[in-house]
Amino acid sequence: MSHLKPIFLFLFLACVTIAVAQENHITATTTIPDHPRLLLLKGEELAIQKTMKADQTWASAHQAIINEADAIGKTPVLERIVTGRRLLSVSREALRRLFTLGYAYRLTRQPTYLKRGEQELLTVSAFSDWNPSHFLDVAEMTMAVAIGYDWLHSELPESSRAVIRKAILKKGLEPSLLAKNNGWLKATHNWNQVCNAGIAFGALAIYEDQPELARSLINRAITTVKLPMGDYNPTGAYQEGYSYWGYGTSFNVLLISAVEKAFGTDFGLSALPGFMKTASFMENMTGPTGIPFNYSDSGGNSELQPAMFWFANRLNEYSLLLEERRQLTNVPMTKHVKNRIFPAVMIWGSGVSLSKIDPPREQLWVGTGRNPVAMMRSSWTDPAAIYVGVKTGSPSVNHGHMDVGSFVMDADGVRWAMDLGMEEYNPLEVNGVKLWGMTQDSERWTVFRYNNFVHNTLTINGQLQQVKGFSSITSSSDKPQFMNVTTDLTSIYSDQLAKANRGIAIINKSQVVVRDELETGEKEATVRWTMATPATVTILGNNRVELTKDGKKLILQVQEPANVTMKTWPTMPSRTYENQNKGTTLLGFEVVLPAKSKSAITVVLMPEKGGQVSSTPVLPLAQWPK
Repeated sequence: MSHLKPIFLFLFLACVTIAVAQENHITATTTIPDHPRLLLLKGEELAIQKTMKADQTWASAHQAIINEADAIGKTPVLERIVTGRRLLSVSREALRRLFTLGYAYRLTRQPTYLKRGEQELLTVSAFSDWNPSHFLDVAEMTMAVAIGYDWLHSELPESSRAVIRKAILKKGLEPSLLAKNNGWLKATHNWNQVCNAGIAFGALAIYEDQPELARSLINRAITTVKLPMGDYNPTGAYQEGYSYWGYGTSFNVLLISAVEKAFGTDFGLSALPGFMKTASFMENMTGPTGIPFNYSDSGGNSELQPAMFWFANRLNEYSLLLEERRQLTNVPMTKHVKNRIFPAVMIWGSGVSLSKIDPPREQLWVGTGRNPVAMMRSSWTDPAAIYVGVKTGSPSVNHGHMDVGSFVMDADGVRWAMDLGMEEYNPLEVNGVKLWGMTQDSERWTVFRYNNFVHNTLTINGQLQQVKGFSSITSSSDKPQFMNVTTDLTSIYSDQLAKANRGIAIINKSQVVVRDELETGEKEATVRWTMATPATVTILGNNRVELTKDGKKLILQVQEPANVTMKTWPTMPSRTYENQNKGTTLLGFEVVLPAKSKSAITVVLMPEKGGQVSSTPVLPLAQWPK
């Protein structure tokens, strides 16, 4: 091996084998296709062209990629600019550019895309490094350069190939061998998925030049990516939420797809328990407003998920693509081409007829596992339908917030109950906030958007939720007259209450009920019930509020206890470098519960078209349908 000393390689292979019980799926006798071998083999462009001819939407998506490749050609080449501790924005733009340019060249054979692709490849190959101290930067840059190198390989001069190969090896693969850089090998979150995918792409790209190292790194990826994939078990719920599903799961699928194309098998990865079920999790994550259920560190905007086409084709289940069809048909293609893996939709969506997608059959989806969630709706086809997402689990998961028990709600095309979402990391980090601690007293919980005080849940005695607590979904029912989910929040408030349960229901497809059943211990407890909303809030009485937005109305009424006083609180944090949350309000009320008592808090949310709030008492949670 020309670039690795034999003793170094020996020690590396021995350590990897011991540390992760690596399985050698790929051996010296394993064959691999010639270039291009990543995701789209030679000649497979024909299937994409056939799909475009059969469907104008696919033709529009293709043309948008070509137009974007033209636009890239008019921009300056990338520079090595580090933001805070990250080169990640540059790495991601490199991936977007090289994926786009590579696709444009392979589908059109126009030399202008080849020339600009080569220029981008040589530019980033000349960077001093790809920032291994924040290894996601290396992973995405390695994937970017691997795709560009592989897809343009046959037309690149050998002098350029040599420079690019060396960069993949020295700035991508070799840094991943060092213990100070590869702690992600033992991670159960998106870092493992993204870093393994990026390094595996690099290994596949220069396989014939570094066969022993490449085999080892691909085998390492197949072995260690099983750690985060274990968290999809049993139902497919992704612990890090919407945005990080779009990151971790997408790169996981990129890894599986690349390995399968190169070797004819994914070595059992897609068969791991729960993994294929995660498509249903993502299918249910967007409400009829087009806004995702954005708990934890998730943004508030929905986006196209190319990986959903891989799942749909693999499962032969095209109802999974209802939201993706909406994205492709209703959202401008100029937005989609900013997604760095958008060209993958043309590969994974090949052969999919967008006109033959039926709505899903189930209107309730319950996901268990490390961070259980449930989503329910009154209809898949009515844009005014009621949609509710319910969050349980634990604040301790990666990217977790103190949002246990929280919910979001859509009705009449409006997101009435919202989650404020993620806070940008860099402003916090550059101002010295120790963001990634996950203990009870971590500075993380001083971030306004992260603690329970501004989520749609309970706060007891002004205290934080228990970081190590865990809330489970205890029952559910998909009955249209009383679709519901019940949860046990007791360990989340273990030092504050003796018992806490919350149930949320859509009743008769017309209203939402949130019921809390609480039991105090030796001391009285002050309970604050809160809900964040983008609507205008008008307090109509002690227990009644009117919300208005976009010409629509919703009534929030507290049925019990009867003696509450509705309040609003500002959503502006004290620190100016945090998001100022303009256009939002926190509303709710406080009640004092006597010591050693059992109490119920019942809140009804009634959209205007649902009629009047019923005076009929809501049943105790134990009597809710199951």
